[in-house]
Amino acid sequence: MSFFIDLAQQYIDGEWRPGKGSWDIIDFNPYNGEKLASITVATAEEIDQAYRCAEQAQRAWGETNPYARRTVLERALRIVEERESEISDAIVAELGGTRLKAAFELHLAKEFLRESVQLALRPTGQILPSPTEGKENRVYRVPVGVVGVISPFNFPFLLSLKSVAPALALGNAVVLKPHQNTPVCGGTLVAKVFEEAGLPAGLLNVVVTDIAEIGDALLEHPVPQVISFTGSDKVGRHVATVCASHLKSAVLELGGNSALIVLDDADLDYAVDAAVFSRFVHQGQVCMAANRILVDRSVEKEFTEKFVAKVASLPVGDPADPATVIGPLINSSQAEAVSTLVEQTVAAGATALLHGRTEGNLVSPSVLTGLAADSPVLTQEIFGPVALLVPFDGEDEAVRIANDTPYGLSGAVHTGDIERGVRVGRRIHTGMIHINDGTVHDEPIVPFGGEKSSGLGRLNGDAMIEAFTTQKWISVQHGRSGFPF
Repeated sequence: MSFFIDLAQQYIDGEWRPGKGSWDIIDFNPYNGEKLASITVATAEEIDQAYRCAEQAQRAWGETNPYARRTVLERALRIVEERESEISDAIVAELGGTRLKAAFELHLAKEFLRESVQLALRPTGQILPSPTEGKENRVYRVPVGVVGVISPFNFPFLLSLKSVAPALALGNAVVLKPHQNTPVCGGTLVAKVFEEAGLPAGLLNVVVTDIAEIGDALLEHPVPQVISFTGSDKVGRHVATVCASHLKSAVLELGGNSALIVLDDADLDYAVDAAVFSRFVHQGQVCMAANRILVDRSVEKEFTEKFVAKVASLPVGDPADPATVIGPLINSSQAEAVSTLVEQTVAAGATALLHGRTEGNLVSPSVLTGLAADSPVLTQEIFGPVALLVPFDGEDEAVRIANDTPYGLSGAVHTGDIERGVRVGRRIHTGMIHINDGTVHDEPIVPFGGEKSSGLGRLNGDAMIEAFTTQKWISVQHGRSGFPF
């Protein structure tokens, strides 16, 4: 596709250029294996160039009137709106997203761009009193300078924009490294949008590369003051360690193992709909997905029958077909890992109410129950279309099971009594939880993030200001201070 070939380059200091590495990243369509493009990787030297030009460009951008910065964000939003059909096609082709998923991602991307337009004007300063006579304390909000952004493959366009747009709106420059499986939707497409929106050269640089080529150069470089990373907790721990050793801030949005809890007074038909969406949206490749569906034993039989029937009806196949709900996983390694996990779990004694088949990167849904309490699958993130049904007796046991995981990102509680749901939700050690809804939610002004192994820090709304600006104290002595010598 010419769309991908045109964007198959590095974008550094406002110039499109091939990478200088000795090998290429091949961009494949995960459904049919079609080669979309090849991109020669960026080297550590090019990482340095990207950061150095970002540092230089940021000086003027940080002093630019925020109304002018806002105008660039407004143009970027209009470009996304005008190119929505083209971007949707790219999401379907590059990451195997269904039409429904592409629409979901683009809706959120536009919402976050709208929020970034407003964010440009939101930072405020303070004047604070002083115990010293004649002194005035001014506290300014200033950009951190340069932000490094590392984005994942599952919602690449959205999750790149989610950090890039606020960082730019707040006066920073950005170096973005997309995931190697989604270099266009997560990287160069974002660069193209902002280039056309009139963003000055050097403020956004996109480097398509891999740790095999650059090592930790993206993290260790002295220029960036903040690294915003979205991905697995394993890699996130490494990012946090390297950032800490170089005294950088890290905002980490990591994995999850969310529980959707169905209490004995829940609307079961509605809970089934919420659970099926929460587990199987984008083939389960979502950090907030409901890995574990906890059901009160008094309603387990009825819920399970309805849940399995609905899951069995989900169309699996070509993501370009509007009827498809379950498309391919991102690559063969993910498909094999999910298939192996199901086989191992069944071999260990679990019951497969649905046992998914694997054809290429297409993995049809599995529903497993009868899991041992110490089954390792209950405590890990499953990035694929596998649902675990777990019965419980009463609220206390539901809370204990929900908390029995190293993760704490999202969750949901279904009940006929909203305040009961809130009480249960407050006992779950997680960054976000939703009463009578699904587990997969993101909104522009609500703090987004997790506890435990699900991350550090928050994004969205005012949390973006905390993440991408810093405070500077300037005192003014209007009189004369006294000094002891």
